[in-house]
Amino acid sequence: MRPKHVTLVEVGPRDGLQNEAAPVTAAEKVELVRRLQDAGCREIEVTSFVSPKWVPQMADAAQVMAAIERRPGVRYSVLTPNLKGLEAALATRPDEVVVFGAASEAFSRRNINCSIAESIERFAPVVEAAHAAGVKVRGAVSCALGCPYQGEVTPDEVERVVVLMKAIGVDHVGIADTIGVGTPLAVQRAVERALKHYPLVEVSGHFHDTYGQALANILACLELGLHCFDTSVAGLGGCPYAKGATGNVATEDVVYMLHGMGIETGLNLDALVDAGAYISGVIGRPPASRAARALLARRAAAATAS
Repeated sequence: MRPKHVTLVEVGPRDGLQNEAAPVTAAEKVELVRRLQDAGCREIEVTSFVSPKWVPQMADAAQVMAAIERRPGVRYSVLTPNLKGLEAALATRPDEVVVFGAASEAFSRRNINCSIAESIERFAPVVEAAHAAGVKVRGAVSCALGCPYQGEVTPDEVERVVVLMKAIGVDHVGIADTIGVGTPLAVQRAVERALKHYPLVEVSGHFHDTYGQALANILACLELGLHCFDTSVAGLGGCPYAKGATGNVATEDVVYMLHGMGIETGLNLDALVDAGAYISGVIGRPPASRAARALLARRAAAATAS
């Protein structure tokens, strides 16, 4: 079942940067997207159209979308949590929009003050309007492996949200371990529930590395045939709801693993390391990617020796 080619959706510019405290200018975000494209990224989650009151880092969404260099064969996606956000997003011509719903009832009520069913109802007009504009909709099932409020999340709870998303016409579903507590067998059980309702090509994985399980979880998904994953250059990001949570799994680490397994990604690891080093310099800390740190150290040693 293991795929020969894997598609990585680069979420660093959006999911990676949105929780960063250090300000990142629109020009720096545009430069990051350019470098990611130079590294071969063909799926990039660029920004989110959310209230700047709640996510100030994404206040320049329209500016960034207007300034990026659009290249043939690259899909540019944006997060749109509501109809107002979608309307603003459509003016910037995204190829795909992303909506999200929690698998945890406690998480949904604590963070958006409504039930899971009510949250999905809010997305229905977003999906309808996106489709009317010819734009694909990707749905993310957040907290699919655990919740900071209720703890364990069962496969039944995951499947419930998958079914609700399918019912309103969401085209693709991603299983997201938002706080990074999942382990391989639990991840497989959650993904298997999604595969009951969506074809393999329309299911993806999104893993945080809080407990160091992200690569193992991706490997577990590969054994099911899954071939699409969200990753974040330099391991950017984090979860504001989980104390001590690290960011998304680093693109460089996933590429290193996949290439070592003989699985193609279309990505250039050295160029990804450069892109990660660039944005890490902007926010003032070293890359979280272990592969990037090792390769940068090797470069430094080689430069000293010469």
